[in-house]
Amino acid sequence: MEDFEKEAINTALYWNEEGFNKRNREIFIEYMHFPNIRLWENQFFIFETEEEIINSFDDQTKSLLNEGWHHTVTLNIKPIQSDETKVHLLLHQSRRNKNNEEYDNFHTLWIVTKINNKWGIQFRSSFLDGATHINEQGY
Repeated sequence: MEDFEKEAINTALYWNEEGFNKRNREIFIEYMHFPNIRLWENQFFIFETEEEIINSFDDQTKSLLNEGWHHTVTLNIKPIQSDETKVHLLLHQSRRNKNNEEYDNFHTLWIVTKINNKWGIQFRSSFLDGATHINEQGY
């Protein structure tokens, strides 16, 4: 595995654990690049700025908690296409409740880009059925 692929993987894992799972707004935003794109049910949601995503952060947290979410585990992650500034990652993830019981298992494609010498998530496309991970604004 190339060093740049490891860097992209580390970025994705850190974002998921420290930003998404711990609901840390600063890390959540810091490890993204903009525009940030989300593809869900064949519909694109484009976030031009940090503010567009962060404005729905609390609603997303509330929706996750309402579905019984406690954290998301990355079961597997691997680069499937890459160069020194862009890595396509295939992730296998599991949403878990507070007892660490899985209630949703899905695959997702993330594109992690290196802009201004910094890695960040710029695109995510998940096969996550019926979960509250998205609303009219794309989150």
